[in-house]
Amino acid sequence: MGRHVSGRGWYGKVVGAALGVTLLAVGASVWTAQAGDTDGSPKSPAAAPVKVKPVDVTIAHSSDKGERGVNITIDDGPDPVYTPQVLDVLEEYGVKATFCMVGTQAQAHPDLVKKVVAAGHRLCDHSVSHDTTMDKQSQAYQSQQILEAERMITKASGGVRPMYYRAPGGAFTPYSRTLAASRGMRPLGWNVDTKDFEQPGADAIVATVKRELPNGPTLLFHDAGGDRSQTVDALREVLPWLKEQGYAFGFPVR
Repeated sequence: MGRHVSGRGWYGKVVGAALGVTLLAVGASVWTAQAGDTDGSPKSPAAAPVKVKPVDVTIAHSSDKGERGVNITIDDGPDPVYTPQVLDVLEEYGVKATFCMVGTQAQAHPDLVKKVVAAGHRLCDHSVSHDTTMDKQSQAYQSQQILEAERMITKASGGVRPMYYRAPGGAFTPYSRTLAASRGMRPLGWNVDTKDFEQPGADAIVATVKRELPNGPTLLFHDAGGDRSQTVDALREVLPWLKEQGYAFGFPVR
């Protein structure tokens, strides 16, 4: 998500007492990683816990579909109004996406998290409370935001872990990238910020995609944090256009 929110996240401050509980979980075994890192299908939540396989600490931008691949990424949800609409559009055009979920939203709407997973999309940790000042906070605070969100999303999904970590507003630090990667979550950036959060109109969102697509394959949209009807309309136009241009829809590299 672009750094468009001043101060702490618009989802509210996290209760400080959660910090100690979360830090005790560092290094513990967790649920089986999603899809064995390859096919995107979820493992059964009844599977025995395994140790997490670390991934690359560098910020991913590329697509696993190669030079003609694009990655659709959806931030800030899930949202009971707009996430189902986004899912419907993605299904209509046969597109899989990466949903970067805020922990409190995932906890509030576990049915939607499960619906995202069931449709074959991937999950991404977008912190507990969407604090865009993450890079100015202590390591203990960063740990709490990343690890507690990981726990919330995994629980809400029924055992499917997030495969990526996207810092709110791109506020990564060397520490947060290393921590996320150690938990099997590749730090995830973007190349095209559609600025849909500014509600510029569907036509403007589409124009931004077409203009900035040469910058790289990872496109940033939002399904929460306000009225996202323009995003839904823009996706309905952008997805078939990308197909017409010969692009294949993939996932960010792991």
